[in-house]
Amino acid sequence: MKTLGQDHASLAPKPIGPRNEGCALDLGWVRSVRINNAAVARRSVTLPTRRSVKGAHQAAWLCKAVACMDLTTLSGDDTAARVRRLCAKARQPVRADLLQAIGMEGLQVGAVCVYHEMIGPALEALEGSGIPVAAVSTGFPAGLSPLHLRLAEIEESVAAGAQEIDIVISRRHVLEGDWGALHDELRRFREACGSAHMKAILATGELGDLGQVARASLVAMMAGADFIKTSTGKEPVNATLPVGLVMLRCIRDYHERTGQRVGMKPAGGISKAKDALNWLVMVKEELGDRWLEPDLFRFGASSLLGDIERQLEHHVTGAYSAGWRHGLA
Repeated sequence: MKTLGQDHASLAPKPIGPRNEGCALDLGWVRSVRINNAAVARRSVTLPTRRSVKGAHQAAWLCKAVACMDLTTLSGDDTAARVRRLCAKARQPVRADLLQAIGMEGLQVGAVCVYHEMIGPALEALEGSGIPVAAVSTGFPAGLSPLHLRLAEIEESVAAGAQEIDIVISRRHVLEGDWGALHDELRRFREACGSAHMKAILATGELGDLGQVARASLVAMMAGADFIKTSTGKEPVNATLPVGLVMLRCIRDYHERTGQRVGMKPAGGISKAKDALNWLVMVKEELGDRWLEPDLFRFGASSLLGDIERQLEHHVTGAYSAGWRHGLA
């Protein structure tokens, strides 16, 4: 069954494209945003029913989802031992016999995402793998600590070896329409990140409506965010297809106007393989194949990997196994 091939998944780290350098804040562009809520809802509802992938094609897409995954643990009871187990899973995300059966040996996740205190154990456990370590920062998840502490937190994580920083925006700037303050804040975060890639978490479930999501997305990209991310995973409402559709079209608009590519990271609530397929299909249709690579698309995930591995086992053996057989740690 070795028919999937390396065109369908990133089996090793690939060169990262040019960074998003951002641009000056264009308030005219931001304030011109209008959202057709009915059209967004219609597109989001019909997308899962119009596209279906089965058999070997589905297995290939699920392997792509694994390759674009930020395997994450962000719990108050995280320990170095738990992070080391998670990193072992990142190195070998799917059972070796299953990957061999479908010709996908060497498959790895896109990154491992942890709190600052766990950067050291993650780096040690991932040494030589090429898998980057991402750290959440800036007072995650609320982002309400003093600005100088949020900047220092970024700098400390970069100094500790994190190659990617997931920052949270100040939601009040969006809710108050203070786009200048949001742009300035994010520019400072971007400078503090240095060579580390910055993922801007918008916490879309707390921004009020899709218009605010679109405006926050544009400002984050203008400020130099390398990725825009839906959620911390801690909000009541996290990654949804309508929010993702709006953000993807903002990314497309930004690319058309500036020539700069920005990545997308849905996070929170994506726990089933079917959900991951819906997101991948939407990204392909809205942005094209270039955005189906780990340097431009990531899933923020923890339990998702277990369900994907379960589906791949069914593809190979024809039988479903219990979910507990595919634990992360």
